[in-house]
Amino acid sequence: MKKVLIAAAVVAALAGCSNTEKGAAIGGLGGAAVGAAVAHDPAVGAVVGGAAGAVAGALIGNATEPGKCYYRGRNGRRYIADC
Repeated sequence: MKKVLIAAAVVAALAGCSNTEKGAAIGGLGGAAVGAAVAHDPAVGAVVGGAAGAVAGALIGNATEPGKCYYRGRNGRRYIADC
């Protein structure tokens, strides 16, 4: 029951967020969990994993915002810009 209440609180808190904010939050939580599980020092692993996950999640979330498109440059690299 406790897990269900926590999950409901997290979903309610993220309901008003943009895709970028949702991505950062979910990436940060996931990165912290993985970092704590695999690092020699769980506290340091959680901090590093959380930071890396938040950055990656924000980038992915930003790419899914309405009005954003993927483009490919002449050098073959993909980038995101307004449509």
